[in-house]
Amino acid sequence: MKTTIIAGARPNFIKVAPIIHAIKRAQLKGKDISYRLVHTGQHYDPKMSETFFTELNIPAPDINLECGGGSQAEQTAAIMIAFEKELMSNPTDLVIVVGDVTSSMACSIVAKKLNTKVAHIEAGIRSFDLAMPEEINRIITDSITDYFFTTSVWAGNNLRKNGVKDEQIFFVGNVMIDTLLANKNRFVKPAIWDQLKLVNNQFIVMTLHRPVNVDEPKKLKEIIETILNNVQGIPVIFPIHPRTAKIFTDLNIDATNMHIAEPMGYLEFNFLVKNSKAVITDSGGITEEATVFGIPCLTLRDNTERPETCEIGTNELVGTNPENIKLALIKLFEGKWKKGSIPALWDGNTSGRIAEKILVLH
Repeated sequence: MKTTIIAGARPNFIKVAPIIHAIKRAQLKGKDISYRLVHTGQHYDPKMSETFFTELNIPAPDINLECGGGSQAEQTAAIMIAFEKELMSNPTDLVIVVGDVTSSMACSIVAKKLNTKVAHIEAGIRSFDLAMPEEINRIITDSITDYFFTTSVWAGNNLRKNGVKDEQIFFVGNVMIDTLLANKNRFVKPAIWDQLKLVNNQFIVMTLHRPVNVDEPKKLKEIIETILNNVQGIPVIFPIHPRTAKIFTDLNIDATNMHIAEPMGYLEFNFLVKNSKAVITDSGGITEEATVFGIPCLTLRDNTERPETCEIGTNELVGTNPENIKLALIKLFEGKWKKGSIPALWDGNTSGRIAEKILVLH
């Protein structure tokens, strides 16, 4: 069986790596399965270097379609045109897409128009917020997918409500956790740890990147000052996105416990998360990692596509209202944060279950 695996951004590679490793293990057992890894080039990331692939044992792509830049429409069109040529030159039995980036949606459309089956990893997750481009990508991808691999019961139920048949849905767990657990003992202490003399459970990690939080300077300043005024002086480590950094520089926030850092590699960043008192973020993926590590997570959003991190894990939707942020931090420092647990099948073996199902589908 031939499979073509799509990755469009750095997080995608973290998700597809264990799937490829599982396929290789199946090959060693004599199973008839192969893969071709296609990088659409959707996101340019200077950290997507040879070092990134080496440190996480991620195979290099077979081809890079180099479709970065442009508007949403321009990028979608570029990916579709390039992937159509790629798929016609290298036919496959199954196109595998992961997550909710534009590449997943665009390549799914191309595959279906060329009468090729599509499998969606992380199918069925929903924020129910159409203001998020990712939500539109999820809905469109799932509307034409053939095989749905889900991370949670919630995701499966979302699909059933849209008419997807039970025999098409496979609850396999969270493939990103496979990479997290496989590399847990390889995390790297970042330079900032010794520079600031950080201590376990005595600092907070913060990431903010969503336009609703960072594009309006006044709002961003209010959020950050509320956080700084309610963390009892402990260090707040803020690996800052270059786009956010431009706005942040003009805010003139002067706080001795605020420490701006360059964006970090996977192994360094998760070293900080694993050893932190709490994480403050507007990212979906980080809420999953914090949940697995049992680290309190304050999500500065009004919705989440990963409700299991709230219902089962350590995550809480705090929103962006400064008063709610303050109350959440008071609860954290009073030791009243929920303990949480790890969702079912987030055990590091998801990729193996996916490979097994794919072999049965053929």
